[in-house]
Order: sequence, then structure tokens, then C-alpha cells
Amino acid sequence: MTEDLVLYTNPMSRGRIARWMLEETEIPYQVEFIGFGERMKSADYLALNPMGKVPALRHGRALVTETAAICAYLAETFPEAGLLPRTDVERASYYRWLFFVAGPLESAVTNRAFQCEPPADKARSVGYGTYDDVVSTLEKAVSAHDYIAGEHFTAADVYVGAQVAWGLRFKTLEERPAFVAYAARVANRPAARRAAELDDAALPKG
Repeated sequence: MTEDLVLYTNPMSRGRIARWMLEETEIPYQVEFIGFGERMKSADYLALNPMGKVPALRHGRALVTETAAICAYLAETFPEAGLLPRTDVERASYYRWLFFVAGPLESAVTNRAFQCEPPADKARSVGYGTYDDVVSTLEKAVSAHDYIAGEHFTAADVYVGAQVAWGLRFKTLEERPAFVAYAARVANRPAARRAAELDDAALPKG
């Protein structure tokens, strides 16, 4: 394994998405598991990610945090992996839905899960509008093509696909047929299965 590319992660975190993305690139990398609590808030780790969260990616002297950003960075840094959009139209969709899921969807799902949604009469003041608006918009997006940016798989599908799969698993997304079909399509990739096996093997025993 090269020392040039290091993933700081925890197998019970969004770091699983970054691991999947790394497996898609087929570039050698190292993993450093960071425990929740004291280790994640230590001075050494805060120097890498001041938020004290995982994942973080170190590539030589470059540091990247935020899972969607890690996916985009790896796709652009290793274009030979074929995970970038191929046309202007695809590129527009790629960035559109990558940012949509990292922003509006994440916020709407989190607010719904913790029962802290803004009142209906304040929806115009909320960046994502309403949970229903966000979910219906995502449903249309994953129904338009086999993949989120078009007809071929990109790095955006790693991030969007993982979020849809988790939403279905933890019941934060309604089990609509379009979501189920899309999640199954992307989860069946060899890299996705490899990443899941590696992280599952690192889970605490007992």
C-alpha cells in the first residue's frame, strides 16, 4: 500500500462512502481507523479535520474532508478510473445532484429524523423547502436515467447511491420503487461490495 493516499475513517460512519470511492478508483491506499470520542477530538486529528469527524483524506500534502468533496476530488485526480461525466450535460447533472444530496437532502432528512422540521408556513425561508419537495425531486432525478448524471456510472453515484441506500435502510427515505431500483443498481458494483466487506470486517466484534 502506498503511503501517499490515506483514508481516516470509522467503519460506522460516512467514511464507508469514501472507502467505496477509493475502491472504485483501484488506486492503492492506506486506512487509519479513528475511534469516536477522545481519539476523534484529539489535537492530532483536529489538525487534519477541525470538525473532529470522519472521513478525511490525505493525498500527499493535500487534505480533503466532506464525503462528497472526497468523491469529486478522487474522480478528478484519477481520471483514468472513468468516474467523471463525459459531456457538458452530464457534468451539469453530476454537480447538480452531488450538491443537492450533500445539501438539501441531508438537511431535510436530518431535520425529519430529529423531528425538528420548520413549520410549513416557514418553508419559503428554508433552503430545501420541505422534506416532501426534496424527496420528490430526488425521485425524479434517479428515475431519469440508469445513473444520476446519465447513462454511465460516475463518482456522484457513489455518494448519491450510498445516501439513498442508507435512507432506505434506516427509513429516513420513503421506500419508493425508483429509490429501491437505483440503490440496487449501484450497490451491485464489485467495488461497492469490496468496500462493504472491508468495513464490515473492521466493525467492533460482539
